[in-house]
Amino acid sequence: MSGIVQNNTVRSSGTIAVAASGLNWDSAVITASTLTAEAGKGYFINTTSNICTITLPSAAEVGDQIVFVDYARTWGTYKIVIDSNGLNYQGDADTFTVEYNTSGETLDIVYSGASKGWIPQNDDTVADAPSPPPTQRAIFGFGLSASAKVAVSNLVNSSGVIGSDVSAVGSIKAGGGGASYGGDKGILGFGEGASDWTAKTNLVSNQGVVSADATTVSGASGRYTTACSYGLDKAMFLYGYGWNGSANVDFPKKNLVSNIGIVSADANVAGTARRYPAATRYGGSDGGKAIVAYGAPSGSNTNISNLIDSNGGVGSDVSGVGTSRANLSASPYGGDKAIFAYGYTSSNVNMSNKVSNEGVVASDVSGVGTARRDSYGAPYGGDKGLFAYGQDSGKLNVKNLINNSGIIQADVTGVGTARSGPMAAGYSTSA
Repeated sequence: MSGIVQNNTVRSSGTIAVAASGLNWDSAVITASTLTAEAGKGYFINTTSNICTITLPSAAEVGDQIVFVDYARTWGTYKIVIDSNGLNYQGDADTFTVEYNTSGETLDIVYSGASKGWIPQNDDTVADAPSPPPTQRAIFGFGLSASAKVAVSNLVNSSGVIGSDVSAVGSIKAGGGGASYGGDKGILGFGEGASDWTAKTNLVSNQGVVSADATTVSGASGRYTTACSYGLDKAMFLYGYGWNGSANVDFPKKNLVSNIGIVSADANVAGTARRYPAATRYGGSDGGKAIVAYGAPSGSNTNISNLIDSNGGVGSDVSGVGTSRANLSASPYGGDKAIFAYGYTSSNVNMSNKVSNEGVVASDVSGVGTARRDSYGAPYGGDKGLFAYGQDSGKLNVKNLINNSGIIQADVTGVGTARSGPMAAGYSTSA
């Protein structure tokens, strides 16, 4: 037997252990934007900050093997690009563009000869990509009472019990959005302030403590909006209605929230600009997706929806299912699904529409509980949700729990100040 023994260990018996895949693994994690790869090696590719272009050997022998591993599960954000350097890749010439952009992927290629060239032994989409940890508790904050906007919050425990009013820190506001970020924290913000639109946000700790106002970055619009989580640990505010400097308009905007709670400047999004939609996370093989649906473009109700990918990209309009309406609520449930409920057509309604773990919106189901608008939804207990507060002929402090099969429970008289237009978010991964 001949050949080179690379990075092998000697067992206590004196025999030599076989290296994984017979490869020599590069001990340095590759973070550069380029890499010249060698046959017989494995590489850990970290694309947290940039795309990596990988140049394969210009000459290869049948059986040569190279493996690339997504070290930080970020290829979905910054891809890798393969330059086959004059050799064929899966039968295609070097002029073809070869890219991989699935987070958590492992690319294992072997050289088969001049005809087909490099062939992947494994480049499948990863089915067991991690989902964000489920939040156990929730918080409802702010809103419009019968007499004025309020700055109170109410914590929800892991059994869905809403606590008494807590005087919140921060300016009064209503009609904004709320979502989880950072895995176990929340953010509430935007909407209408004391006398005009506000771009202020308030972070919620993993203990449910509401922070002081943070004025968002320059350019972030104050408006009625909605919010949702996406990815493993981020959030966004999107769409809405407010002041653009010369008139009130519907905004085709989003503001991304980082995993440390920093709100980005306005960014344009696909889809129809509209006021009073609802948004929520949903799952599937990739637990980091979300959906925004319904709302009222220029004041006319719609049932369109837009899917949001795990990188925060908002997709084009999809013709919706169910009754067109606005001022509704949304919540995840069951670990990987979601539900929209309640809202306003020409009157308050209590219908609901489930969302599958592939983002498909189902037909109307006659709802349970008080028909209403301007409530908000939030997850709790790991795989359940609830809708709370809102307005029918007056302000409400009612809640409806959602079990992990998506069944909305009957009204329970809530605790705390009756109000409409609150914001809510899940927080804490500890029950």
